[in-house]
Parts: sequence; C-alpha cells; structure tokens
Amino acid sequence: MGKKKKVYIKTFGCQMNENDSEKMLILLKDEYEPVSSPEDADLILINTCSVRKKPEHKVYSEAGRYKNLKKKKPHLILGITGCVAQQEGENIIKKLPYVDLVLGTQGFYHIKSALRLYQKTKKPVVFTQLKDDFCFPLILPSKDLYCNRITAFVSIMQGCDNFCTYCIVPYVRGREISRPPEDIIQEIETLVKLGVKEVTLLGQNVNSYGLKNKNYPTFPELIKMIAQIKGLLRIRFTTSHPKDLSEELIKVIAEEPKVCKHIHLPLQSGSNRILKKMNRKYTKEEYLAKIKKLRELVPEIAFTTDIIVGFPGESMEDFYETVEVLEKVRYHEIFSFKYCDRPFTPAGKFSEKVPEEEKDRRLKILHEVQGKITQEIYQSYVGKDVEVLVEGRSKRDPEWLSGRTTTNVIVNFSQCQSISGKDLKGKLVKVKITYAGKHSLKGDFLEEIKTEQ
Repeated sequence: MGKKKKVYIKTFGCQMNENDSEKMLILLKDEYEPVSSPEDADLILINTCSVRKKPEHKVYSEAGRYKNLKKKKPHLILGITGCVAQQEGENIIKKLPYVDLVLGTQGFYHIKSALRLYQKTKKPVVFTQLKDDFCFPLILPSKDLYCNRITAFVSIMQGCDNFCTYCIVPYVRGREISRPPEDIIQEIETLVKLGVKEVTLLGQNVNSYGLKNKNYPTFPELIKMIAQIKGLLRIRFTTSHPKDLSEELIKVIAEEPKVCKHIHLPLQSGSNRILKKMNRKYTKEEYLAKIKKLRELVPEIAFTTDIIVGFPGESMEDFYETVEVLEKVRYHEIFSFKYCDRPFTPAGKFSEKVPEEEKDRRLKILHEVQGKITQEIYQSYVGKDVEVLVEGRSKRDPEWLSGRTTTNVIVNFSQCQSISGKDLKGKLVKVKITYAGKHSLKGDFLEEIKTEQ
C-alpha cells in the first residue's frame, strides 16, 4: 500500500451537512486520510449550505482563501459540494475557475469517480443531477472515524415536499426520499459496535419517513425498530414538521425509554397570516394543541424551535404574536434568523419587504425575551438530580466531564475522588445540578446509572 494522500473538509450548515462530510471521508478512506489544516491537504472539499445568504457568502470567501494555495501546490484539488454546489452548478466554475469539482447533494456520493475523471481529463467536473428515484448507497461507518464517538448522526431520508415559500431546500435537496429501513438499522448497529451510545436521526422532515414507500415502516415504527438495538442508550431526531406530528409519534416519545424527551418543532411565526404566506400548512392554534398534547403525555419534555423575523409583510402585530407564542410555550432554546430572499423561492418575489434595520430590532427583542425564558428554565434545574450521557471531557475544563440530559441540555460536572481514574465516557450518570449558565449547567457527580445493554 502506498502512502495515503491528505483531505481537508470544511463544513458549513446543518447536521445533515456534517453527516454528508463524514460520508465523504468514509468513501475516500482507502486513498485519503483527514487532516485539520488545508495547507497540509492534497484535496480540499468545501461542503456548503445555502439556506441563508450568510453561509453562502462564506463559501465563496472560503474558496477564495485557497486560490493562492493552489498556485503554490499545483497538484492540489479543490472541490465544492453540497447545497451551494447544487444551487449554482456550472456558475461556480465561471466565478471561480480554479475550482475543480462541483458536486451537488446527490453528486457527492460519486466523489471517487469524479476525482478519477478530473485526474484523467484535468477539466472541472460538475455533477448536480437530482433524481426523484435516487437510491442511497449503503455507507457503513468506519472505525477510524467513529471509534472515539459517543454520539452520531444518521440520515434516514433526504429532500422535502413541503415547499415553504421562503425555503430553498426542496430545490437543492430534491423531493423526499427515504432510506431503506434495513440499511438504517445496519448502520446504527455498526455504530453501536464502534462504541456509539446515542444516535440523532436526520431528515428535512423526519415525520414523513416511509410515507411514499408502500412497504416501509412509518417514522414511529422505525423508532421502535431502532430501540430494539442492544447497546444503544438514546435516540434523538430532527427535524419534525408540526403539520405531520402524529399522535403515534407523541406516544412513542412518551413510552419508549430510549427516546430523548426533547423535540425540535419549528414554529417560524406565531401569526396565522404569516404562516399562511409561508405555506406552513398549520395554524398557531394547531401548533399549540400539539405542544399541549406533548406536555400532557411527556411532562418533562423540552422544546426548541426555529423562528424567522421580518418575513415579507410581517407587521409589528404579527411579530408580537410570535413573541406571545414564545412566552406561552417557553422553549429551552430558539434558533432565530432574519428573513432573506433565496433563489427559486416564491417569497423572494413577495413585496412589502421589511427593512434590515427593523429586522435587526425585532431579532434583538426576540433574543431578549428568549434569553430570560432560557435563564429561568435553566435555573429551575438547580438542585435537581438529572441523568447525563457522558460524551467526554469538558471543552471548558479538561478536568471536568461533559454530557447532555435527555432534554438536550449540556451538563459539565466535576470528577470526585470516588470516580477519579474511572472511565465514564459513554455511561449514563446521575448529576446534581449546582449552577445554571446561559447555555449549559454545572453539577456534581452522584452515581453511575446501571443499564441493560
């Protein structure tokens, strides 16, 4: 075996992009090994996000950094993959003629053949075809990539059929395609054998899993299948579309011990008028009814959400309806963004644009309201005993350990003398919370929780 070449991947965007980057590393592992510095690489891949303008602009800035590097290293191959690659295609080569590969959201699976073609022709390779009947190749996790991991992402589907008026995802990820359940189970079983204890199931709308495939399980049925895997301690999932959140899924969250008591349920707006313009296909009242049902069956459940401020035509009355929902639901955390026009989307052509300075003002109000709510919720943990899955050393203090509660809150805790030297990574432990920070908790170790493997 010859010496392996080096690959550097810079990932922008969501958890699915992170998972796609990991798949590329697995596909390349026979010829390339990952490095942490682009200067050391023979192949640089920029895996991109185009949901908002800012990440898209970062892609071009990132690519520009490597223009001079390519002059110094003529053999260096530069590729752009993911959503911006899908969105822009050949235009990337026109704007950045020093880019060698442009591989879209299905195209990146062909990275090995794309590299061979480029090395043969020395001409840019562009692959941005989207097939509605695309078949996901089974890419099993490799030991090199996952041997020290406690948590992992697992894509169960890709694409979206909802066509929210502001969203570019259906145009760059294509229609909803579900992976075969047996492939998902095999991937998770492999991860567990490598030491993974918690998986997060990924999809643009996981609630739609299997609905277009006659012989596939529903999403709640898939979760039940995954819960049977021995050695797996926790199951998370994201993202759920509120209109498709079924009573069957709510019952699975309530009744299956391995399913974490946290759900990310994007609201986007608390105004029915704006929700209709967004084509979200639910009302504020329907959304709140599902929140109520979840709380009735899972009292300890934590909610997180996405909010867009400044959607075209959003009045102050519309905005304050959103604020009212925040105060009513009391989310643990929110992910909030200013609306921006995206290519291909109907909302990009809507009139009544909200001025940027007004978007900034509304976003600041939203952050202030949510900051107070989050602080109060985190403070309510103080004095309580919580279950934590230990993921490893704390980033802030390597003398401490860190993990997450079932409600997805980060907990850092000190190692007392009784556990000093004992490896708790990957174990469930009980921690008494002593302090609440802005986005995490601190506590003292109490005991290890024994689990049936």
